[in-house]
Amino acid sequence: MTMSLTPQDLDALTALRRDLHRAPDLSGDEAATAATVAEALAETGPDSLITGLGGSGVAAIYAGARPGPSIMIRCELDGLPIFETGTAPYRSTTPGKAHLCGHDGHMAIVLGLAKHLGRNRPASGRAIVLFQPAEETGAGAAAVISDPKFDQIQPDISLALHNFPGLPLGHVAITSGVMNCASRGMKLILEGRTAHASQPETGVSPAPAIARLITRLTALGKGGTPSDPEFSLVTITHVRIGEPAFGIAPGRAELWLTLRTQRDDRMAALVQAAESEITDAARPDNLSVTIGYHDIFAHCENHPEAVDIFRRAIEDEAFPEANMPLPMRASEDFGRFGSCSKSAMVLLGAGETTPALHNPDYDFPDALIPDGVRLFGRCLRNVLG
Repeated sequence: MTMSLTPQDLDALTALRRDLHRAPDLSGDEAATAATVAEALAETGPDSLITGLGGSGVAAIYAGARPGPSIMIRCELDGLPIFETGTAPYRSTTPGKAHLCGHDGHMAIVLGLAKHLGRNRPASGRAIVLFQPAEETGAGAAAVISDPKFDQIQPDISLALHNFPGLPLGHVAITSGVMNCASRGMKLILEGRTAHASQPETGVSPAPAIARLITRLTALGKGGTPSDPEFSLVTITHVRIGEPAFGIAPGRAELWLTLRTQRDDRMAALVQAAESEITDAARPDNLSVTIGYHDIFAHCENHPEAVDIFRRAIEDEAFPEANMPLPMRASEDFGRFGSCSKSAMVLLGAGETTPALHNPDYDFPDALIPDGVRLFGRCLRNVLG
């Protein structure tokens, strides 16, 4: 597809991507990034520019002359709370914050698409670009959808991409049905009573219960591949027992874990089984139990009609397809948009030797910016004209 972007446009998008990389914002605190995005979108002359959507979300609407469907292209605003170890001159300037998932690159792609749409309105319907907050915590999509300003958008089709290291650069992978698993974080607190380390029997230590739970909770995962509807996985991510002192037997413990299933309807059963194990482990010592849930992600399911839009664009633009087992274990907040539209996400290869997502030395490959713009642009042209 012939896009209206010039080499100078692509140079500017690359520079903007690197500026975003230097100054990452974390989930729920993306005001600075959103302001940069809104300024860039305003320069494209959209028919409508929406800010403060579900927090810091930004959207722009480009309307065609004739009635037709509304297609939304979504990307993410947030970075990660990880120290970057890469050596690029544009590496993060904020210690402990970094764009190590490629959301900076996704933003550059969608800003490039917006630049094209500003020069070439769709013939029919509406093309919408959405920059979503708080993807990494699983809170952003729900906040966007529940915001009254989302009524101005109401897409019929929602499309997204995610770069994926391990796949050859510029290759794509997509499937109908489940694309990403459901997951949620469970935070468990067990409380007993501290004691002098020389007289532990005078207190109530949660350590034995935690030791039992690490094994029992992990064993709840059935394992296998995510293509199995019965797939589940329990991953221990953090443990803390007592205080860092030699003279105190512990009275408090925390255990953090991630529960993962192929679909949302299997998650309820896994949660019930985990809570039952916790109750059983705490009962002998009469430990108090507090359970909280965080980073709740619905499973991401690709609608066949939205997948067909991607597949036609992939064929038209001669993107090579990669052989990759799907669905992915990793979760994706984009799945929420399946509740209000026909949605699909595609993976775009970031290179076979590129560090993995969330690795401290990951960096989005700038060569994917024109590929992403071209793929989304073809999707819009094929449906909206």
